[in-house]
Amino acid sequence: MFRGIRPLLRGSTYTGALFAYCGALASLPLLPLAALPALAWPSAPVGVRFALTALIWSVLIGLTGLARPTRRVLVACARRMLKVSLPDPVQRSADAPGEGPASAPGTGTDRWRTPLWLLSQVALGWTGAQLGVLLFAAGLLLPGGWAGAEAGVSLRGWTLRAEGGWQSWAAALCCLLLASVSCLAVTCALRWLAPRLLGPSSAERLARAAERERVLAERNRLAHELHDSIGHTLTAATIQAAVAGEVLGADPVAARAALRSIEESTRAALDDLDYVLGMLREERVGAAPPRTLADLPALFDRLRHTGAVVEAELSGDFTRVRGTLSRAAYRILQEGLTNALRHGAGGPVRVTVSAAPDAVSLGVVNRCGPGARPGTGRFPTSGHGLPGLAERVRLLNGEFEAGRDGPEHWRLSVRLPLRLPA
Repeated sequence: MFRGIRPLLRGSTYTGALFAYCGALASLPLLPLAALPALAWPSAPVGVRFALTALIWSVLIGLTGLARPTRRVLVACARRMLKVSLPDPVQRSADAPGEGPASAPGTGTDRWRTPLWLLSQVALGWTGAQLGVLLFAAGLLLPGGWAGAEAGVSLRGWTLRAEGGWQSWAAALCCLLLASVSCLAVTCALRWLAPRLLGPSSAERLARAAERERVLAERNRLAHELHDSIGHTLTAATIQAAVAGEVLGADPVAARAALRSIEESTRAALDDLDYVLGMLREERVGAAPPRTLADLPALFDRLRHTGAVVEAELSGDFTRVRGTLSRAAYRILQEGLTNALRHGAGGPVRVTVSAAPDAVSLGVVNRCGPGARPGTGRFPTSGHGLPGLAERVRLLNGEFEAGRDGPEHWRLSVRLPLRLPA
């Protein structure tokens, strides 16, 4: 029994009913405007004028729900007063009309859900308010001790009078209980309607899913960027520090050059790290560090400071390779060179970059140590660097190969089409 009356003791039951009553009160300023046509038609029957006023009043209330701020306010109030879980409404962006959840459709049947909610809230509010006030008043007036023996409540010819004694008190208690039940009924009805009329539509849910997919893809890309940049920098800095330590006494000029190279590469890596961390924290950050194919000469120079021999062969028009593709090609070469320094057996590292009219081809060949893996096929599955490169190339609709090239060399070969997949 106690479990059955527990909802009547919760404050959220009455705040939900109050939400409905506030909607009913908020509709009152529209009533005089709705009554103007009926007042201008005095010869019409009372029933016709009443129906006309109710119809115009409903239309005005529904039109109020078409305003975008109305939905945001209603969702916020429903979350607070009804205690229902509702996400913020998806908003259309004027700056980027075709990107992210802001481009969720706002036409069709979806846009009429807010007016339907308003009409339902106002109807439930007026019905619940009249019934609740009547029952509450009856609960206060029925006991004879409050208003005398003749106290009573009349409605449409039906009268309930206080006769005194325990029967009056029992009837009063029942009226007060029914008033609470009416509040519970209004709140339950609104809670049932809220997810259906104020919650996300099918189009909005699809837009949110697409946005989550875009964010996850962006974070995956940032993880690749961070792995490539920091991994390369640490590898190069370790080798450069070892070179500087060996030649510090015999060749101070070379040692200082190695230390300057460490400073430059670590500063660039810190810029990348700040950018990635800012994106992961969803902060507003500046543009991504522009590491593109145009920065390859600087990358080769930093590697040469480590003592590595880099034989670069660049051909084609790199201006045709722009944006995401140019940045991805730079990171792929950076990771390939890092692997050559980390796992290679010394000797020159041959780098080829060719920009054709339809694709850009990248290649890194180095001597491999005795513990190098055999040919891994097109998509290796162990380690971190090569699978990350394979995934990056796959997302760009490119071709990826890594493995032995003869008994002593390791080859990384990538081909990226200039036209990205739709």
